[in-house]
Amino acid sequence: MKVLLLGSGGREHAFAWKIAQSSTLEELFIAPGNAGTRAHGTNVAIDTTDFEAVKAFVLEKKINMVVVGPEDLLVLGIHDFFLADDELKNIPVIGPDKEGAQLEGSKDFSKKFMMRHNIPTAKYATFTKDTLEEGYAFLESLKPPFVLKADGLCAGKGVLILDNLKEAKSELKNMLADAKFGEASSRVVIEQFLKGIELSVFVITDGDSFKILPEAKDYKRIGEGDKGLNTGGMGAISPVPFADDTFKEKIKNQIIIPTVKGLKSEGINYKGFIFFGLISVKGEPYVIEYNCRMGDPETEVVIPRLKSDLLDLFEGVASGTLSERDVLFDDRSACTVMMVSGGYPESFEKGKQIYGLNAVTDSIVFHAGTSSDGPAVMSNGGRVLSITSYGKDLTVALRRSYETADKIEFENSYYRKDIGFDVL
Repeated sequence: MKVLLLGSGGREHAFAWKIAQSSTLEELFIAPGNAGTRAHGTNVAIDTTDFEAVKAFVLEKKINMVVVGPEDLLVLGIHDFFLADDELKNIPVIGPDKEGAQLEGSKDFSKKFMMRHNIPTAKYATFTKDTLEEGYAFLESLKPPFVLKADGLCAGKGVLILDNLKEAKSELKNMLADAKFGEASSRVVIEQFLKGIELSVFVITDGDSFKILPEAKDYKRIGEGDKGLNTGGMGAISPVPFADDTFKEKIKNQIIIPTVKGLKSEGINYKGFIFFGLISVKGEPYVIEYNCRMGDPETEVVIPRLKSDLLDLFEGVASGTLSERDVLFDDRSACTVMMVSGGYPESFEKGKQIYGLNAVTDSIVFHAGTSSDGPAVMSNGGRVLSITSYGKDLTVALRRSYETADKIEFENSYYRKDIGFDVL
């Protein structure tokens, strides 16, 4: 099988690493990929938002399957583009169509979906610049902290949690009237704040059946102790100690099954991953958000714990036979620690040479934001490397990742030294 994987981050490197292990793989292409993915396939310099360029490559190389990593391509409708094209319509795309991708592409859509299907979530209301005064009144009806979410995609940075009512009103105005997040904040969802501990659960579905993948917990804030600005994710762990069998059964029955059935009942042909961003409130699961793809850096701990053939699961999704496939987990713990550029998530410099990668023995280094300059590997993003390790428990896995991080250097690099602090 010839596979085209779209994306360039740590999630896509983890996918490439796993797909390359499949006995059914003939050839793997990654567009555009990074300095790490080239070890598992052929990087291709395509603008993946140019669907005609993607089509030309798929036809030229006789690609049998397209796997979509990032959410923006799904929200833009790459799956729909394939289905509408006579030359492409029989080539399976792993990832939902544009309508299904609205689970992530629109916070308002996802909240209404949860309400229709009685899926536990925080109470909310949605506002536009024309209903700004009503938004102020809704904020006044809530107790702090106040949660403001841009309706559209903001690369993980469109959620504000504020303790002060005056500041919350000011930010609501910034988002709606002053377009703080551009078109993405032309609508804003205001939510009741839920106090608890968060985790992420992932399923892969063919639209009828589903398979639950290992759960994970990520760490979004730049500073230790979960302080400072939100990032795309500074590390992750799997399994999650507080997610026992009883809690996971609640998630399955109260959230996963109603979501998959709800999508089908609404005529949404969903084929791909569903990411459930959850919070445990006194032992009860609530949905904070949906994503229409795997998370990053959670993929870097979930995929290494998956013993099954990932390409076999994708074939099950494509053919509607996922129920016949086995999902097996590695019993070991896995953790990942993200090395980032100095200054991230604000301004940072790229093009810093990375040293020490060849000295790594006890970890898997997934590249998140790198490029190659001949044999040299250079930083090419805010989040640069995701260092994943196994261990008999999380303590051992984390220790190995930190030992590896100490061997790798690039100018002004930074990583959090407290990943897993809240559950260990």
